[in-house]
Amino acid sequence: MTQYEDQALILAVDDSPDALSMVHDALEAAGMDVLVALEGKQALSIAQRMKPDIILLDAMMPVMDGFETCRRLKENPRLSDIPVIFMTGLGESEDVVRGLECGGVDYLTKPIRPDELLARIRVHLTNARITRSAHSALDKAGQILLSVNSFGEQNWATPQAFTLLAKARLNQIELYADVALQLRRWLRREPDVGHSLTLTDLSYPLLVKIVSRQGQEWILKLIDGERASGSAILREQLGLTERESEVIYWIANGKTNREAAEILTMSPRTVNKHLEQIYAKLQVDNRTSAAGIALKVLALSESFA
Repeated sequence: MTQYEDQALILAVDDSPDALSMVHDALEAAGMDVLVALEGKQALSIAQRMKPDIILLDAMMPVMDGFETCRRLKENPRLSDIPVIFMTGLGESEDVVRGLECGGVDYLTKPIRPDELLARIRVHLTNARITRSAHSALDKAGQILLSVNSFGEQNWATPQAFTLLAKARLNQIELYADVALQLRRWLRREPDVGHSLTLTDLSYPLLVKIVSRQGQEWILKLIDGERASGSAILREQLGLTERESEVIYWIANGKTNREAAEILTMSPRTVNKHLEQIYAKLQVDNRTSAAGIALKVLALSESFA
């Protein structure tokens, strides 16, 4: 048993006291802490107060079944990353698919075998630890990122992304539904990494840009539509004129002097003159050093935006 398993908190949800007792005893014998609930609403309340590492969820329960309970868990940003393992007597393939579609990560058929249950839990505890470590690193780096599936539904987001979503009131599930539809239509076209989409009909302007894709998971960068442009940030932070900031912005983005001149509709000679002034203001003697300073300023502005 690893230290992580010893610290694991498991929530078992089943309307059968006998089934709960068996699961509780097996997990406690393995050194895990166990919470129990007899129905879905109670499970949601417990998860809100004491966020478990894994939820074992019976599919068929009165009042609120396991499928609906799982859907509500996944709609809650604070609880959506908890792995859900379904426990059920159902053996039909459509029920397995239904459990996975609503957010479950695994499926066990009753009667539950303690050795198989423990093996599955250990696998998902390890996966959850790796995932949470990655999310924690992104959180600390101040990245404004969110993950969505191919339906545009949110898997997770960094705290900075949650803050920006809240500005557009997209922390409300009913308002996020329209954004999910926009994302779904966009992702169906298989856009490449680096492509962006301006979200429409929002109370606050937002854009999303594709950072990476892994299977059916898309990592998106959330961009504040009211945030200053790159050249404006350089103008403010480095004390440059408007044209100087535009020149160094494009140079920092890898453009040659001639390419920057074409983009800014000026002559290459004018670009060179602006660069001379930029070198003097930044106290450097070449375009590489100037571009490096500009890139650091832009990177910092992204981290603290």
